Parts: sequence; structure tokens; C-alpha cells
Amino acid sequence: MSRRSGILEFAVLGLLRESPMHGYELRKRLNTSLGIFRAFSYGTLYPCLKTLVANGWLIEEPGNAPADLPPGSGRAVAPASSLAGRRAKIVYRLTAEGKEHFEELLSHTGPDSWEDEHFAARFAFFGQTEHGVRMRVLEGRRSRLEERLEKMSASLARTRERLDDYTLELQRHGMESVEREVRWLNELIESERSGRDQRRSSPEGSAQQNTAGELDGLPRRDNNPPDPSGDTAK
Repeated sequence: MSRRSGILEFAVLGLLRESPMHGYELRKRLNTSLGIFRAFSYGTLYPCLKTLVANGWLIEEPGNAPADLPPGSGRAVAPASSLAGRRAKIVYRLTAEGKEHFEELLSHTGPDSWEDEHFAARFAFFGQTEHGVRMRVLEGRRSRLEERLEKMSASLARTRERLDDYTLELQRHGMESVEREVRWLNELIESERSGRDQRRSSPEGSAQQNTAGELDGLPRRDNNPPDPSGDTAK
């Protein structure tokens, strides 16, 4: 299984843990909630779903309405008399084995979880991830980016004199993007630590949550976090 297909399976299991969905709805959630999958097509998603069903991690259930047509299909709505012959939506539901498998995947903190696209998928499900695992993933990601910065800086120092102004500016932009994400990770790590300390000192010993269901220690901001799958050099 390729790394990217593994990330897709992880994201599908995570979304279906929240609620059952049919394929079109699931693809929309992947595109809107997890931007790293915006280029995924039905031709990629459905083989993934079939694999998860074959592994016993999902089950297919008939829906109550005919399957939705993708936007731009150009097909007219069928008369009511013909709807009975149309294929009904298939709803995908997580099984107990699938939930157990997803929880096992959530506990993994190895180097793969620090890479660009995998980290973005892992971070999207931090609300379902234990504190200790979140910390290891965040610290691993920060370490990986600090190593990347060192390599980029050394490379730029060696090649600066041979680069034209535009290529040099592109290299600087890449370094600034990585530096920005490192600062963001530093804030998150500090917030996780602060949140844990607050919970330990709380008389109830329970996590304090805001209206969005996030821990109080998580920094609140209106702007979007850095995109790990964006223009950072590797």
C-alpha cells in the first residue's frame, strides 16, 4: 500500500467514526475538511472504500434515496416513475473492528506521522487523539522541520552566489514558510503543555473545553494554520 493511499484510508476511517456517510458526502468532507485530498476523485475513493469493506473495517448499508449525481454531470432529473430502478445510495458505516483499527492508527507516532501530508491528516483528527500522542507527533514534526531548515540554510549558503535574484527569493520564501510552521508548532506544543497543567490543577481533574470542543490551552486565532503540504521545500 502506498503512503498516500494509507493516508486516505486513515482519513476515511476517521470521518466515518464521526458518522456514517455515502460516498459522495464522504468525498465532499475530504475535500472541504481535509484540503490535502482536494485532488482525489471517485476513481480513487471507491477502491479505497472497497478495500476497507473487504478488510472488515466498514460495512455497506442501503440508503433511503437514489444516489446523488456528481455536480456538472449534465443529466436531467429522472421522472418519479423511473426512480425505483435507480441504484440507491450506499452508506458506509464503521464496524467495531474498524474503530479499533483506527484507534490503533491514531496511537502511531513514528516518522511517517511527521511528514507533510500525513501530518496534516493526523492533525485533522487531533480531537480524537490522546494528549501524549499529540505531543509526540507535534514534537516529531517540529524536529523534522528544524532538520529541514538546517539543510535548506546550508544549501543556500553554498549556492547563493550562483543563483539569480528570483531563484534566491524562492529559496528564501521556502525557508520562511518552514520557519512560520515551526513557530506555529512551538505555540501548539506550549499550549498542549499548559492545557495539561491546567487539567492537573483543576479540582475536578477534567479537561476544560471551549464551545468548539477544543481544550482551553489550544491557541485561538482567526487565520488558518500553515499548510504542511504547501510550498515548503523537502
